Amino acid sequence: MKIGLGLYRHMLTRDYYDFARQAGCTHVVVHLVDYFNQGTSPGSAQVSSNPRNNQPSGGKYEPWGLAGDPEKLWTVAELKSLRSDIENAGLVLAAIENIDPAHWHDILLDGPQRAQQIEKVKTLIRRLGDAGVPVLGYNFSLAGVCGRVTARQGRGDAITLGMDGPAEDVPIPNGTIWNMVYDPKAPTGNLPSISHDELWRRLQSFLEEVVPVAEKAGVRLAAHPDDPPMPTMRQQPRLVYQPHMYQRLIDLAPSRSNSLELCVGTMAEMTEGNIYDAVDQYSKQGKIAYIHLRNVVGKVPNYRETFIDEGDVDMLRIMAILHRNNFDGVLIPDHTPQMTCSAPWHAGMAHTLGFMLAAKAALESPQRYGIVAGPAAQGQK
Repeated sequence: MKIGLGLYRHMLTRDYYDFARQAGCTHVVVHLVDYFNQGTSPGSAQVSSNPRNNQPSGGKYEPWGLAGDPEKLWTVAELKSLRSDIENAGLVLAAIENIDPAHWHDILLDGPQRAQQIEKVKTLIRRLGDAGVPVLGYNFSLAGVCGRVTARQGRGDAITLGMDGPAEDVPIPNGTIWNMVYDPKAPTGNLPSISHDELWRRLQSFLEEVVPVAEKAGVRLAAHPDDPPMPTMRQQPRLVYQPHMYQRLIDLAPSRSNSLELCVGTMAEMTEGNIYDAVDQYSKQGKIAYIHLRNVVGKVPNYRETFIDEGDVDMLRIMAILHRNNFDGVLIPDHTPQMTCSAPWHAGMAHTLGFMLAAKAALESPQRYGIVAGPAAQGQK
C-alpha cells in the first residue's frame, strides 16, 4: 500500500507538494473542483462553516459555493501540466476526486441537459486517460455532503466535524445539487423528492454509458459512499449508506473501471454491518481504487470525527486487512481534527500521516521490529 495526501484546488502549489513529501507521502489525490467559489462573501454563512484556507467542511444546510463554468472542461494540457508539477516535486498523481456539478448536474437530476453532460463526462474521462491520470473519484449524490456541525469536541478541545441529528428539515432548493449552486437564477422552490429506486436507476444508466469509455481510456471510476451515510438527507434518497450496498454498485457494471473510493470513516458511521468485514470483502475483490482514512465515535445521525489513533475503529486492524489482501493502492487521510497552532490543517495531516507510516512499516516488517502478530495485526475478524 502507498501513503498519499488529498490536496484541494487552492493547495496545488509547490509548498503543499513539499509538505506532502516532508510528511512521508509518495502520492497525491487532487481536487480540481473549487468548492469555495464565491462562497465566502461578507455576510455569507460559509464564512464560518466553509473557510477558504482549509478543506471544505461546510455546515448543516449551507452550500459550499457556486459550481464552475459549464463550458470549461479540464484540458489535456492542464492535466499534463498538473501531473508534471507534481512529479517534479517527487510525487505521483494518483487520482482526481469529484466532478464539478456544473458538468453533470443533469446526470444526477435526469434533467434536459443529461445527454450533453454525459458526453462532457466521457470527454473528461478520455482526457484523464490521455494525461496519464489513472483514477476519477466521484460521489453520485443529490444532497452531497451536508448535515455537518463543527465544534470543539475533539481531544484537547480540537475543532472537529460531526453530526447532531438528521438533516431533513431544509429541502434542496432549485438550482442546487451536490451541495453547490449550479444555477443562481433558478426559480424559487425546492427539488421534488425521488425514490431510492429512481436514484439507483440513474446511477445504472450513468455507469452503462461511461464505464466502457473509462475502460478504453485506462481510467478507474471510484465511487465514494454517501457522507454522512443516512438513508435520506434533505428529503432525497442516498445510494450507499450501508456497507453491503457497495456490492450492488459493483455488480451494476462488472469492470475494473467500476471501482470504489472506500471511505473508512463514512463506513464506520453506518448503522449496519462490520467495518472490518467490509474492508476485507472489497479489498479481496480488488475493487478499491483508493482509500480515505478517518476515525469516528458514534453512528449516524449522531457521531463526531476523532484523531486517527482514537475513535471506534482500530486503524491498525484496517491496514492489516489491506496488507493481508495485497492492496496496492493509495491511502490518504480524509479529514482530521484541527490542531491548535498556526497551521491547523498541516498539523492534523502530519499527525495522521505519521500514524499511517508507522503502521505501514510495522505491517511490512513485523519481524524487524519484534512484533508478535496478534488478532489485530493479523487482520483477523
